[in-house]
Amino acid sequence: MSSSAIRLTTLPVLLIEDEPSIMALVSAALERNGYEVVCIESGAEALRMLEKGQYLGVVSDMRTPGGVDGAQVNSWISANRPDLADKIVIITGDYANEETVSILRKIGALYLEKPFRVQDLIAAVEKAMGKAR
Repeated sequence: MSSSAIRLTTLPVLLIEDEPSIMALVSAALERNGYEVVCIESGAEALRMLEKGQYLGVVSDMRTPGGVDGAQVNSWISANRPDLADKIVIITGDYANEETVSILRKIGALYLEKPFRVQDLIAAVEKAMGKAR
């Protein structure tokens, strides 16, 4: 295990992604780098989980089913979980959409455009959540 994979916390990262292949890729990449990951498919489910659980941070798709998207999860976190407000990474395949770009700039969260390189994902997560060494 590399030194960057050693964590001082056992708190998991909450991963919100409805596409199974992306969920598997992101989850595996995070786990290989020493993170525990809790995977869920919808923003609405994420809010329920965030109300009752403790997390190191959040990686969320911008577009999720269930009526609550990544931007809304980010807004909820800002209002209700200030401990996580700067620990969210948004991933999106909708970056060509001007509205999506505007929303991402407005919320100010770190984001990655799909497809992304695994090393870029890990770098974004490390930057958002801090290197716990």
